Amino acid sequence: MFFDGYGYHGTSFEQTFRCYSASFIEKPQIESGDKIIMPPSALDRLVSLHIDYPMLFELRNGVSERVSHCGVLEFNADEGTIYMPYWMMQNMLLQEGDTVRVKNVSLPKGTYVKLQPHTKDFLDISNPKAILETTLRNFSCLSTGDTIMVAYNNTKYYLDIIETKPANAISIIETDCEVDFVLPLDYKEPKKPIAPLAKAKFNPFSGTGRRLDGKPTPPVYSSGPTDKGPYVPNVNSLSSAASSSPSSARPSQGKIVFGSDVYRAKEMGKEKTQSKQEPPHQKQTKFQPFIGKKYSLKG
Repeated sequence: MFFDGYGYHGTSFEQTFRCYSASFIEKPQIESGDKIIMPPSALDRLVSLHIDYPMLFELRNGVSERVSHCGVLEFNADEGTIYMPYWMMQNMLLQEGDTVRVKNVSLPKGTYVKLQPHTKDFLDISNPKAILETTLRNFSCLSTGDTIMVAYNNTKYYLDIIETKPANAISIIETDCEVDFVLPLDYKEPKKPIAPLAKAKFNPFSGTGRRLDGKPTPPVYSSGPTDKGPYVPNVNSLSSAASSSPSSARPSQGKIVFGSDVYRAKEMGKEKTQSKQEPPHQKQTKFQPFIGKKYSLKG
């Protein structure tokens, strides 16, 4: 490995340049892509190395350790100088006249890109993917973590590159690449309206009854029609009302059967059985006048 008079490595291209934005030259078109302008000596060295085409480069800011990737548009810059898009200088935290390291690299063809717009206005475009496809024709590569600029209708839209596949830096020249968008940075979740509390519907003859033995009873359905089905009376809940009726019978375990003729028939049968089991009363002697022992006045 050796260095020639321009500071190039013997087996690869790698050199430090001073960078300036497109405002220093009459080349405003470089702002709409990712290509830089390099000096003629760089072309001579690259040709002699027989590097792969298209020519792609790694840009490195040695101070901030920011890294990005780009292509090349022309080789007519002043020696020791390169011109690059201003948005790219912002990504790399570079100022006018700062130094940047340029190295040729080979990148895999991209298959997937995930982008996040800075503002939701970008999604208001009728066909944002079509606009993006047109813009990316001026790009050579994409790097995860970079922010690219898309110009449309005299408006500049900025998008963060969230993810790239199959690598963190990919070539997008002559390749089919799937593009996904995530929610913009300024997107806010809409507040959900608070639903008013539903008023409790009056349900007559419902609730819990009380049993005479103190045990809890299940809730009673309303006497009117409901959506749950036909009304079914609860005998246990009716017990308290039936207990005040003199004609009601009282079961042996504290239950009250309301309106059951069968139970009353059983009770009447019990009374007849008990009457048969009672001991017979002693027969009283019928009074008969003028009978009995005779008594003499003489004694």
